[in-house]
Amino acid sequence: MRVAIGSDHAGFALKEEVKEYLVRAGVEVGDMGTVSRDSVDYPDYAEKVAIEVRGGKADLGILMCGTGIGVCIAANKVHGIRAAPAWDPEIARLSRLHNDANVLCLPGRYMDPTLAIEIVKVWLATPFEGGRHQRRVDKISALEARG
Repeated sequence: MRVAIGSDHAGFALKEEVKEYLVRAGVEVGDMGTVSRDSVDYPDYAEKVAIEVRGGKADLGILMCGTGIGVCIAANKVHGIRAAPAWDPEIARLSRLHNDANVLCLPGRYMDPTLAIEIVKVWLATPFEGGRHQRRVDKISALEARG
């Protein structure tokens, strides 16, 4: 599995913690930046991760900014991306199980690394359930196509 990961300056510290966990767990990680706590614009990094996922260069993506909201909004502007914010493991699980989320968004300023790693573990381990949920994901795709 390959995961694209990215953040702005506010999510940088959490990104580094999550990246370290992923590498230790044997996950191939593509770090799309940023590389420091210097101020940057979160849409730039959300786009980079989303394009990696959309293009098949990464199976899934993980993004962080201060709240997780900005990167989520930006990533969802990229065709084919279903980015979901998560603040606990159950929300993360359901975002995969029911919504086939392909990008996870975390709040870098408001989440302890231990919780973030638990959320990432659950999110990566949860497959899409399909069934009745596929019909709903297809409707999201149709909305996107109508633009």
